Amino acid sequence: MIDSYRHKGMRKKMIEELRLKGISDENVIKALDEVPRHWFLEEAFLNFAYENKAFQIGCGQTISHPYTVAFQSQLLEIKKGDKVLEIGTGCGYQTSILVKMGAKVYSIERQRPLFLETKKRLQEIRMRAQVFYGDGYKGLPTFAPFDKIIVTAGAPYIPEDLVAQLNPNGIMIIPIGEGKQIMNKITKDSEGKIYKTELGEFAFVPMLEHKKWE
Repeated sequence: MIDSYRHKGMRKKMIEELRLKGISDENVIKALDEVPRHWFLEEAFLNFAYENKAFQIGCGQTISHPYTVAFQSQLLEIKKGDKVLEIGTGCGYQTSILVKMGAKVYSIERQRPLFLETKKRLQEIRMRAQVFYGDGYKGLPTFAPFDKIIVTAGAPYIPEDLVAQLNPNGIMIIPIGEGKQIMNKITKDSEGKIYKTELGEFAFVPMLEHKKWE
């Protein structure tokens, strides 16, 4: 995988723009600098890889805007060694950011072609994450509980299974709604009580229910 001086310069410019938009967590900034976004896109998008845009990655899915990736990552408040469940592996860019932030990442992808392609890509670029093919609404009960949970698709509601798999004092970031979504930060206190904070409007592909597995 090539990461030229030009790519690095484009990445630095992207990071400067994200700082101006309020991204201040240095752990997030460092990860954004260390993970080349162009590795996760088709060559046709190379000249636009570091613009604040979403791009199609196949199967009706997209790679999120850099700001969205940074914003969700910042809200997670990742500490080194945190066990993180990601719902929606996609192309693996968000996954890689979390790995670089020091998290132990478990990620679920519901689209089999994407799952196979991304699992191979993550191995090639040596991003150590455990990737699973399955239903994000159900989470990964075998590997639960998790310190943090991030959902990278628009959900119509907060799945109870995911809340149940969140550790006490844990954080879940999930966009809720149809069409446009409201970013929600869900926290669970030491006694298991749930608190919800709404943090602005975003646009994600839908987190589909009752998908027929292929």
